[in-house]
Amino acid sequence: MTRILLLLALLAPAVPSQETPKKMQPPVAAKKPHVLEKHNHKRTDEYYWLRERENPEVIQYLKDENAYLAAAMAHTKGLQETLQNEFKTRIKQTDTSVPYRKDGYWYYSRTIEGKNYPVICRRKGSMEAPEEILIDGNKEAEGTKFFSLGAVDVSPNGQLLAWGSDTVGRRFYTVRFRDLATGKELPDVLKDVTASLEWANDNKTVFYAKQDPQTLRSYRVYRHVLGADPAADELIYEEKDVEFSVAVGKSRSKKYIFLRSNQTLSNEYRYIDADNPASAPVLFSPRARNHEYDIDHFGDRFYILTNLNARNFRLMSTPVANTAQSAWTEVIPHREDTLLAGMTIFKNFLLLTERRNALVHLRIRPWSGAGEHYIDFGEPAYAAGVGQNEEYDTDIVRYRYSSLTTPNSVYDYNTVTKARTLLKRDEVLGGFDQNNYVTERLWATAHDGVKIPVSLVYRKGAAPKTGRPLFQYGYGSYGNSTDANFNPFVISLLDRGFVYAIAHIRGGQEMGRQWYEDGKLMKKKNTFRDFISVTEHLVKTGYADPKRVYAMGGSAGGLLMGAVMNMRPDLYHGMIAAVPFVDVVTTMLDDSIPLTTFEYDEWGNPNQQAFYEYMLSYSPYDQVEKKAYPNLLVTTGLHDSQVQYWEPAKWVARLRAMKTDKNLLLMHTNLDAGHGGASARYQRYEEIARMYAFVLDLAGVKK
Repeated sequence: MTRILLLLALLAPAVPSQETPKKMQPPVAAKKPHVLEKHNHKRTDEYYWLRERENPEVIQYLKDENAYLAAAMAHTKGLQETLQNEFKTRIKQTDTSVPYRKDGYWYYSRTIEGKNYPVICRRKGSMEAPEEILIDGNKEAEGTKFFSLGAVDVSPNGQLLAWGSDTVGRRFYTVRFRDLATGKELPDVLKDVTASLEWANDNKTVFYAKQDPQTLRSYRVYRHVLGADPAADELIYEEKDVEFSVAVGKSRSKKYIFLRSNQTLSNEYRYIDADNPASAPVLFSPRARNHEYDIDHFGDRFYILTNLNARNFRLMSTPVANTAQSAWTEVIPHREDTLLAGMTIFKNFLLLTERRNALVHLRIRPWSGAGEHYIDFGEPAYAAGVGQNEEYDTDIVRYRYSSLTTPNSVYDYNTVTKARTLLKRDEVLGGFDQNNYVTERLWATAHDGVKIPVSLVYRKGAAPKTGRPLFQYGYGSYGNSTDANFNPFVISLLDRGFVYAIAHIRGGQEMGRQWYEDGKLMKKKNTFRDFISVTEHLVKTGYADPKRVYAMGGSAGGLLMGAVMNMRPDLYHGMIAAVPFVDVVTTMLDDSIPLTTFEYDEWGNPNQQAFYEYMLSYSPYDQVEKKAYPNLLVTTGLHDSQVQYWEPAKWVARLRAMKTDKNLLLMHTNLDAGHGGASARYQRYEEIARMYAFVLDLAGVKK
């Protein structure tokens, strides 16, 4: 779990108001000085009290901010409604996912016009067989303000269903079981568990993990046998190192249950024979500082994706009978120009996911050694990834593909004949024609001479370098790469004259592992400077009107927005910071809240003075000054477990007190959701419409 934005939109509908901005003054949070001292350095946090979640004064302040936002944006109501209608018209409301085959069944999900949640279904043998509804999310969500499906896992024999749900937004799930033959709910209920679980091969034993109720760290794995009292479930592993979390998984061969302990710079696996679920976990290879590895199983060997003496990772294997590192042999060597990012094992071949030059490459490597090749995608900037590949003994690979102009597509690829079959391309309605848009890949020069890749898209009809309004997105943390995915919502910006750009800044892994390492810890400021360099490049080369430059980032990307805004407020007319991680030092000093201790290797441990001072020098909340700032829209969720609501709340309060401009400063708190924002799709449409209306209105676009 990281401070990563999982959804584009993160707000609930604005609170209706008859007030106008001229009549309504912005909320003012009371100042209650609180002294924080570390390394002989005293900081006064006058808004520390906003951490008091149960304090009625805090809740009222958040509601006042919601009301002020509604008043300030009341004149955009018509524009917001227009945008929502565009989304509904453009995105097919009644639709079905591409079915995938597993254990003799075809599984898929459906959406229904007017309904907020998917319906999970299957058919036995063929798609002509009768439909069996496993979970109707709309039915299960009745009476809730928030609803999120967790595990939806069918037992190996296809007869039992385990499914989890969260109705708060803090990612504590309740798992229930159902007999699919009779439709009867079993008495077994697992409460306050993580979103995933794994079935053993006996069809009655499941493995699941629980979080620490305070820090939300997943730290205990239990074994449950159907029919037994869950309160008596056996604890089979506890992760006692507070910098590690633990999760459960299963090998592609279905032979082993995996227990994966992970931290930013280290991993450790244990495995259990899935045919003998009562057996004790066996340690695969002990953890070591700076050693990351993942494993899978094939035949009589384990395969290991490892960075052992290989910064960009290499592939090794070892006999099942001997997993000591001394027995590991190399299968694919390390390459300086290519990140080996993932492996998917099939009976006849390996499917490898690689990153090179800021693009994903899918590599087919037969076990026979003959006919190795890459899948050709044919566009300058795109997003590709491994799809749902549940079948093990097949020559067919399913993969996902899209670009900034090509809607999300699902292909089946024959690894022998090299023929590809387009199974589905998302229908984009409302007159969309991808030939009306142009996508480009550019390179901007950073402050230190490094070339930063940029993906951009705009609508044809005018010369590209005519100073259009710019909407620039970035993330740049945790090694999470931002690919050039198709986004149906962005079309509403492109059709109104915007250029949309993705800055592939350091902190991700677009250009390999070094790209990540050069954007973290004591090099974190490279992330912010890269983003600024991209903006400067797009303005200088004429892609962007310098008076109409807008930027957005969420979660750790919200930190990016805050830091960039402090460093170069003059570059941007407006910004959107969604669930932003902006109070870096105070949060990373508090090991009682989620995500702190096992992120020391991402941001640094501020208990060490050098890290403290460096983090303090860019922490957006601590670096707020008396100066002019861009127009700003901030979002948060009261139940956010990844970036606590008080970070953006404190930040906005301090900005209100210190900024010297008259630009908009708006914040909305979703009082019913967490980090991912509203769970209902039509509420998400409202959220995105509000954000886009904020930017469009600033750019002078009124409809």
